[in-house]
Amino acid sequence: MNTIKPLKFVGKSRKDLSDFPSRVRQDFGHELFKVQTGLFPAHAKALKGFGGASIVELIESFDGNAYRCVYTTKIKDVVVVLHAFQKKSKSGIATPQFEIDIVKARLKDAGEGKWK
Repeated sequence: MNTIKPLKFVGKSRKDLSDFPSRVRQDFGHELFKVQTGLFPAHAKALKGFGGASIVELIESFDGNAYRCVYTTKIKDVVVVLHAFQKKSKSGIATPQFEIDIVKARLKDAGEGKWK
């Protein structure tokens, strides 16, 4: 039986996630639980620009809107939610640079153990 890794949140990622519609929160919660048990969610992909699959984004569409939840398992024995946001990109499917910058800053904080 797999052990369940604890789930930690950096910055205001927990609050941002809690502001999503109920169905989106439930879907992300289910997918994050899969990650905690060692599985890779079906609606996940490596976030580009971070060199490999160490930073992953969950993808959800609901009511004509796109939602993202970014996490990492790079930190030993814990799943860290780095960022949650509603994607409003005007540049197609690319994640806006300011969202990437938030992920980078929170990844640094997570490496220093600054989670909630």
